[in-house]
Amino acid sequence: MRIDVVGGGLAGCEAAYQLLKRGVEVVMYEMRGVSGTPCHKTDNLAELVCSNSLKSEAEDTASGQLKAELDLLDCMSLRCARESRVPAGGALAVDRELFSGKVEKCLSSFENFRLERKEITSFDFENPVVIASGPLTSDAFVKAIADKVGADYLGFYDAVAPIVDAESIDYEKAFFASRYGKGDPTDYLNCPLTKEEYDSFVTELVNAKTALLHDFDKREIFEACMPVEVMAKRGADTLRYGPMRPVGIKNPDGTRPYAVVQLRKENAQGTMFNLVGFQTNLTFGEQKRVLSMIPALKNAEFLRYGVMHRNTFINAPELLTAGFLLKADKKIAFAGQMTGVEGYVESIASGLAAALNLYAAEKDEQEIIFPPTTICGQLQRHVSTPSENYQPMNANFGLLPPTGEKIRDKKLRKVAYFKRGEQDMKRFLENRNI
Repeated sequence: MRIDVVGGGLAGCEAAYQLLKRGVEVVMYEMRGVSGTPCHKTDNLAELVCSNSLKSEAEDTASGQLKAELDLLDCMSLRCARESRVPAGGALAVDRELFSGKVEKCLSSFENFRLERKEITSFDFENPVVIASGPLTSDAFVKAIADKVGADYLGFYDAVAPIVDAESIDYEKAFFASRYGKGDPTDYLNCPLTKEEYDSFVTELVNAKTALLHDFDKREIFEACMPVEVMAKRGADTLRYGPMRPVGIKNPDGTRPYAVVQLRKENAQGTMFNLVGFQTNLTFGEQKRVLSMIPALKNAEFLRYGVMHRNTFINAPELLTAGFLLKADKKIAFAGQMTGVEGYVESIASGLAAALNLYAAEKDEQEIIFPPTTICGQLQRHVSTPSENYQPMNANFGLLPPTGEKIRDKKLRKVAYFKRGEQDMKRFLENRNI
C-alpha cells in the first residue's frame, strides 16, 4: 500500500510516521527547497514558525491532557520534542533546529519513506493522500483544493513574535524568574516596566506604523495569535492582563512590577530569546523603535522581526468526516491547521488521526473516532460539527463534557478532566486494534 503526504510540517510528518510504522509506503511532497513561504526560514521538515513552545505538559491544562493522549498513541513528534527541549518552566519548548533534525532522521530511518522536494499544484493523485500543506499553502494548490472540494475556503491572519540576541539584552534591567516560581528560575528572563514606562510604551505602540496587509480583510485576525498592537488598542490595561501581566512575578526587591515582558530561550544554548506573546505586524523599523522602549531591550539586536501572514483553512464541517476524511472521496484526508485546528500539538493530533483513518479506510475498517472525553476526540468533533461561522480551535477544557463531579477547586477540576480523558483513551485503545 502507498499513501502520499503533501506537506512536511508537523501534521504531515506525524501522519507519515503513523503510516510508515504500519508498513505503508509513504512519499512526502514538500515545496520548501523549491519554493518558499513568507514565514519559514529553512527547508527543514517540521519547522516551528510562530513559537518554539508546544505549551504546557501540566495535568491541569488542556494542552497537557492532549499530550498525554498522544503519548498513548505513540506520537513521534512529542518524542522528538522532548529529546530537543530547552528550559521553559512547565512548557515543552524546543530547540527548533534540533527538533526538526530529529523528526527528519526518524522518518528517513524507514526504508519505505521517500521525500520529494516538489510544489504540488494540482489534485491529480493516483494514490490515497493526506493533504497537510499547512496554512501557508501556495496559491496554486489552494486553487486546486478549492476546485476539488467545490466549496469556499476561509482565511485568517497569524502573527509571529520577534527574537533578540541574548548578548544585546541589558541584564541590569532584567531578571530571571518563572511565574509563580514554577520550573527553573532561569527559564524566563523578565523585563519589568514602571507605570510611566508602560504608559509611554502603549502610547507609541498603538500609534506605530503597521505593515500593509494587501488585499485581505483585517477583521480576519484570529484571537489566539492577536498582534500585540491590536491588543493595545483595546484598552490601556489590556496588555497588563495579557502578555505583559505582572501576576506571579516579583522584582528582585520583592515588589511586583507594574508590567513585565517575558523573554523565553529560543535555543538550547540560550543565545536567542523570543518575546513571549509579542506577535506583531508593525513595520520592522517601528518594531525596533517601539520595542526598544522596553528598558532591558533599549540596545537589543533583533535577530528576527515579527511578521504577519495569512492562514488558510477549509470549511471542514461541510467537507470532512470526524476522521478528517473528505466526505466526497474517502481516499483523501486533510490534516493540520488547514482543517481548522489551531496550534502545534493540535496539528500533530490531526495528522495522527487523519493517517489512522485513511489507513483504516484503505483496509475497509471502521472509522476511528476517539472518546468525547478526550481532547483528541473533541478536535475531531470540532472539524466535523456544522457551524454557521466555523473558526479554528485550540485544545481547551471547554470542549469537554462535565465530569459529573462537584469539584470546587478549579485546578483539581481540570486535573479530573485530564485523568478521565487519559483513562478513557487507554480503555479505547485496549478495545481497538490500532
